[in-house]
Amino acid sequence: MARVTVREVGAVSPAWKRIGSAVVLIPVFVWVTTGVPAWVFQLLVVAASAVACAELARMFERTGRPISTWLTVGVGTAVTASFATSLYAGLGDDGKSLRWMPTPELALVGGVVLICSAPLWTSGRPLVESTANTLFGAVYVGWLLGYTIWLQGRAGGPLLVLFLVGVTWAGESAAYLVGSSVGRHRLAPILSPRKTVEGAVAQIIVSIAAALALGGWLLPACSLVGAAGAGAVLGVVGQVGDLAESAIKRSIGTKDTGGLIPGHGGMLDRIDSLLFNAPALYLYSLYAWCRA
Repeated sequence: MARVTVREVGAVSPAWKRIGSAVVLIPVFVWVTTGVPAWVFQLLVVAASAVACAELARMFERTGRPISTWLTVGVGTAVTASFATSLYAGLGDDGKSLRWMPTPELALVGGVVLICSAPLWTSGRPLVESTANTLFGAVYVGWLLGYTIWLQGRAGGPLLVLFLVGVTWAGESAAYLVGSSVGRHRLAPILSPRKTVEGAVAQIIVSIAAALALGGWLLPACSLVGAAGAGAVLGVVGQVGDLAESAIKRSIGTKDTGGLIPGHGGMLDRIDSLLFNAPALYLYSLYAWCRA
């Protein structure tokens, strides 16, 4: 009996898929961030929150973990949207700015109450695991991603968002290229076997370099020290966010959260570092940005 193996013709490597996705998505993202009204960007972030929450819930369901998909998506999306509504304010009789409802605090408290009380009005045996998983998904995605909207709402916010995404993705690309080509020492073999110390170092170095370059271009009033500090923060915190998502996937035995973006996996795979970096840069911009 003869056995013949036919090599697949026309197969595209993951690296080329990543490049192709970037070529298409980067111009669109830049246009949405800087060339359209703010509410369009906010709507995009809210939509990304809904997709990422749905991916996380489906990932839990596929592996037999109890979770309420509609509560995860509903509460997570509402929490993210509340960051946008809090930016639209009127003036009170005393001339002070009034925040519209729901604020993120109210949305978060309401969501927690809704999720924790779900066993009271749903059928079936109540499971604390379902409550915990649902609450985790809604807060992990919905709350952290909301800081992207607050960052965009600051003075010069669209350029800050481009700085955030540019530095984060440049660092991630460096980690991927260096780690896959010359990486030898595993960074976190249990959580993510492919991540290497060499890739991690490359991500920090390239993040700082990208921050200096983008800071001088997008934010010329910012000092070199301030930009370099932001790059170092994003280079380190972004890796923590990436590893945190890897820990979630590893704990339930799955590789990708979805296949929405060719070469990158799902929406959650694409924004895992941004979930940690967006709050980090927002806080950094409040207390340390552009200070010598």
